[in-house]
Amino acid sequence: MSATAEVIYDLRGLKCPLPVLRSRKKLAALKAGDVLTVETTDPLAVIDIAHMCNEDGHSLVETVAVGNGHRFRIVKGA
Repeated sequence: MSATAEVIYDLRGLKCPLPVLRSRKKLAALKAGDVLTVETTDPLAVIDIAHMCNEDGHSLVETVAVGNGHRFRIVKGA
């Protein structure tokens, strides 16, 4: 049984399309089943992150509004 990694990625202050591009790159370095938590302040990230997960086969398991941004929990797909 292998352990899954949980990574927190602070992308606050970045504007579209950087949160998606950097999230995609970070996910590429993880193993299937690992969890990436992304923190953003870009209001368009709500749409963009969900779309990226749908396109790339990842599971967006949580989207939470926090302070002046959002937090996304993504489970990397196979």
